[in-house]
Amino acid sequence: MFSFIPNHNYTYMSNFTPSEILHSLNLQPTNPGTSTGSSWMSTDKWITSFSPIDGKELGKVSVTSKSQYDEVVKKADSAFKELRTIPAPKRGEYIRQFGNALREEKAQLGALVSLEMGKSYQEGLGEVQEMIDICDFAVGLSRQLYGLTIKSERSNHNMMEQWHPLGVVGVISAFNFPVAVWAWNLTLALVCGNTVVWKGSEKAPLCAIACQNIWNKVAAANNLPEGISSIVSGDYTVGEWMTVDNKIPLVSATGSTRMGRIVGAKVAERFGKSILELGGNNAIIITPSCDLKITITGAIFGAVGTCGQRCTSTRRLIIHDSVYDKVKSALIQGYGQLKIGNPLDVSNHVGPLIDQDSINNFLHTIDAVQKEGGTVLCGGEVLSGGIYDQGYYVQPCIIEADNSYESVQRETFAPILYLLKYSGSVEDAIVIQNSVKQGLSSAIMTSDLREANLFLSERGSDCGIANVNIGTSGAEIGGAFGGEKETGGGRESGSDAWKAYMRRQTNTVNYGIDLPLAQGIEFNI
Repeated sequence: MFSFIPNHNYTYMSNFTPSEILHSLNLQPTNPGTSTGSSWMSTDKWITSFSPIDGKELGKVSVTSKSQYDEVVKKADSAFKELRTIPAPKRGEYIRQFGNALREEKAQLGALVSLEMGKSYQEGLGEVQEMIDICDFAVGLSRQLYGLTIKSERSNHNMMEQWHPLGVVGVISAFNFPVAVWAWNLTLALVCGNTVVWKGSEKAPLCAIACQNIWNKVAAANNLPEGISSIVSGDYTVGEWMTVDNKIPLVSATGSTRMGRIVGAKVAERFGKSILELGGNNAIIITPSCDLKITITGAIFGAVGTCGQRCTSTRRLIIHDSVYDKVKSALIQGYGQLKIGNPLDVSNHVGPLIDQDSINNFLHTIDAVQKEGGTVLCGGEVLSGGIYDQGYYVQPCIIEADNSYESVQRETFAPILYLLKYSGSVEDAIVIQNSVKQGLSSAIMTSDLREANLFLSERGSDCGIANVNIGTSGAEIGGAFGGEKETGGGRESGSDAWKAYMRRQTNTVNYGIDLPLAQGIEFNI
């Protein structure tokens, strides 16, 4: 018997009204959508934010005009010229203060993420905690932006390699992580000496306003110049301005593979740099020696967490035929225990999808995979009655399928879990896992040391993330986050991901009285 019990260590947030959550973060019914810091700008065009919980309007954010965008980038470029001269440990101090400000606002900002995006309150708190964690990482990094010393082949010469900031970094984030992904980029970019212009998702624009409000307090307390952290608001048009803007040497974009193709091509066309974090079609290989309890817990949370709207959500289970029926039965039993409803109520496991388009995509995919021969084992319905009639709630779905189906090969941003069977060795399962175009996250459930190490070897998973005995979703900030193939190849967060926000420079110093040339070349005049 498997039991999925929510963590009750958190406050029961549904006692707080949406207006109380918004007010606590200085959000208004109408909010200017463009900011270079303490300066805010509005237009007569608006984005309306609706909560996917009940479909009610939360507020409006004004759309950035082209002239406002140009002013934001101009101020960001001016601020960069000052910020780059501030010692990195001092920049780290600003980030430390920002992390502390996030700690103070964690409950409220986590609730806003849940309210505007629809993920559970626990997950909303977890997302803000990621912001805090990356601040801590960046503070340490501020004293570890190391270069290299290199032995020269010429006498009386020193060589070294150092790193310099790029300038203005453009960040385009998606609705499913409306605050954390920005923080991954902001903290690393700032500690490296860059400034940031952020276009948040038009599906969660209030989260961006709230984050800017928190940053502004830190900036004001330290008399920082306007333009270190700026926001612009709008649809894909505003993002297009960034991708073709020569004043933005690096664009970090999170979203669909379709979006990434456009952004990557446009930025490369002007010889800019990009960090692309795109789609995932993540699988867990379940071997005969798996620990069933760990397997089922990891698979279910990976598949239904954030209502299947994570780039690392578990989409496919590749199950050995010797344990297939046992795993299938346990999964169906576990799905039967899921509580679906208001994500601010911590007794619920699953909140809503983001909007009606997502519901339509969910239903279309289920219909398509059935036509290809798939069998729905449970779920797949749109829920109705009570709060379900106002929000965008579905019953997470399990489908028996084949990896060759077109529906299985593409990513559907919804809680659909495909069960795939393999009967040979773990090598056969790895072939199935790798035979999709995406390469973000992967996992294997095994008690066999050889299988685990093969999965992590050069003959194993081709994904940017490969886990053993944990699921595909979630990542610690200490490691670089990102994937291969159509996932884009970008890396954010920990490890040496900071290098993407800087330019490399090789230096040679001649401290002798002669000028020997490289490779022993003689040039006498």
